[in-house]
Amino acid sequence: MRHSKSDIVVRLREAFVGPQALAFLPALCLAAYWFGGEQLLIVCALLVPAILASFTGLTPYSRSREAPEQARRDGLTGLPLSEILISALDTSLSMDDPLGRKTACLVLEIDDFDALKTQFGDAASDDVIRICADRLKGALRDQDKVVRLGVERFGVAFAPMRHVDLEKMIQLASRLQAVLSEPVSIHATRVHLTASIGFCLPNRAPKPTGQAFLDAALLALTEAHHTGPGAMRSYTPARQPLTLGDGKQIGDLEGALEQGQIVPWFQPQLSTDTGEVSGMEALARWEHPDQGLIPPGQFMPLIEDLGLTERLSEVILFHALMAVKTWDKAGYKVPYVAVNFSPMDLANPKIVDKVCWELDRFELEPSRLSVEILENVIASSDDDMITRNIWALKDIGCRIELDDYGTGHASLANIRRFAVDRIKIDRSYVARCDLDRDQQTMLSAILTMAERLQLTTLAEGVETIGEHAMLAQLGCDHVQGFSISRPLPFGQTLEWMSAHKRKLSQTPRIGNQAS
Repeated sequence: MRHSKSDIVVRLREAFVGPQALAFLPALCLAAYWFGGEQLLIVCALLVPAILASFTGLTPYSRSREAPEQARRDGLTGLPLSEILISALDTSLSMDDPLGRKTACLVLEIDDFDALKTQFGDAASDDVIRICADRLKGALRDQDKVVRLGVERFGVAFAPMRHVDLEKMIQLASRLQAVLSEPVSIHATRVHLTASIGFCLPNRAPKPTGQAFLDAALLALTEAHHTGPGAMRSYTPARQPLTLGDGKQIGDLEGALEQGQIVPWFQPQLSTDTGEVSGMEALARWEHPDQGLIPPGQFMPLIEDLGLTERLSEVILFHALMAVKTWDKAGYKVPYVAVNFSPMDLANPKIVDKVCWELDRFELEPSRLSVEILENVIASSDDDMITRNIWALKDIGCRIELDDYGTGHASLANIRRFAVDRIKIDRSYVARCDLDRDQQTMLSAILTMAERLQLTTLAEGVETIGEHAMLAQLGCDHVQGFSISRPLPFGQTLEWMSAHKRKLSQTPRIGNQAS
C-alpha cells in the first residue's frame, strides 16, 4: 500500500507526540535526575507534559478532519464516497492558484457488470470491484481523489494541473480504461473488462461547484452509454439528461409504439469467408422527438412493467420483415434478419400464427427470419409451451439462434432439444482475442464443439480489426460488432450496404482468383 509524504508525517507525529509518548516520561525524568539532579528532574516532570500537550493539541483538528472521511468510506473497497469527491472539487475550485492550474471531474462505470454478476456470482463480482479500485488508485497521482459512486461506478477528482483540455482528459481517460482492460481471473476464467467514461472540463461546468462538476460528468457518462461499451464523452452544456420517471413519459412510451417512434435499428453481420453481408440483427431503439435517441436499457424495463412486451415484439417483427422486403427490391442480398424473442413471446400460444401471418404479409420465406433466444432461456426453461413453440418455428423453416452463448449454462442436450442452428458467442470471449492466448483457447474449444454439432457460429461484440482477423483464422463463420458497423437506422442501411459492396469490389484477388 502506498502512502503520501503527508500521511507519513502524520503517522510519525502521532507516534512521537501522541498520548502514548507519556510512556517515556519516567525514563526521561530518571535521565534528568541522573545528569542534573533534583532541579532538572522537576523541570523535566513539568515541562515535558506541557510540551506534549502543546503538540497533541494540534492533533484533534487533523483527527476531526480525517474521522468523517474514514466514516464515509466504502466497506468493500475502502474508497471514500461521493461527498469526499465533491469536497475535494470544491476545495480545488476555491483555491486561487498562482500557476493557473485547474481541476476536472471524471466518472467511470464498468460495462455489462450485471451480466458478469449473473454469470460468476456476488463474491466474484465483489473481487472484481476491489481489483478495479486498486488499479485506479495505482494509475492516479497521490493527490488525485478516487471514490466509489455506485455498485460498478467510480469517480475521480483530479488535483489541480496545468493544461486541462480535451486532449489531456482523453489521455487520462484512456489510461484508466487501459489499466481496467487487463484480464481478471475469475473461477479460472480470464475476463476482460471495458469501462465507459464521462468527464467534465473546468470551462464546461454549469456552475463552479463540486456538485455541478459531478452532475455534468454523470450526464456525459449517460451519453457514453448510448454509444456502446468502452465509450467516453465530454460534457457539453447543451446536453440534457434522459429520464423516464414521470407519468408524462410513461404516456410518451405508450404512444411511441403506436406512432412509430420505437423501431428497429440494424447491425450488419458478415461472413468471415467472403466478407459479404450474411444477415442483419434488429435492435429496438426509441427515437424520441424531444429527447433524441433512447437506448433499450432505459425503456425496456418500463415496457415490461407496463405489459407492452407483446406489442413491442409485434412492432419490431413488422419493421424487420418490411426492411428485408425493401432490401430485396433495392437489389441487396440480406439472407435473413435476426429478431430477439423474449420468454414471454415464446410462451404465447399464438406466436407461431403471428409469425406466419407477418411472413405471408410480406411474401417472405420463413428462412429469412432468424429467431434469437437467450442462452439462459433454454438453460432454465421447463415450460412445455416454450419448447413446443420453438420447435414449431423451426418446423415452418425459421432459423433458431442461441444468443449470448457462454454466459449461461445451456447443456449440449438443451442445444439439441431446442433445435439450435447457430450459436452467438458472447463478446466476453471475443474481447482482446487477438492478444490473449487464453481467449483463443476458449474460442477454439467453442468453435470445435460447434463444428462437431454442425452448428454455425457468430461472434458478437467484435470491436477491432485484430479480433476480426483472429476469429476468421480460428474458423468462426460470422462476425458482428462495432469494427464492422454500429447499429444503423433503416434509412442508413442501404447507403452502408452500397459502400460495403464497393469496398468488396476493390479488394485485390490473390492467386488463381486474380486470373
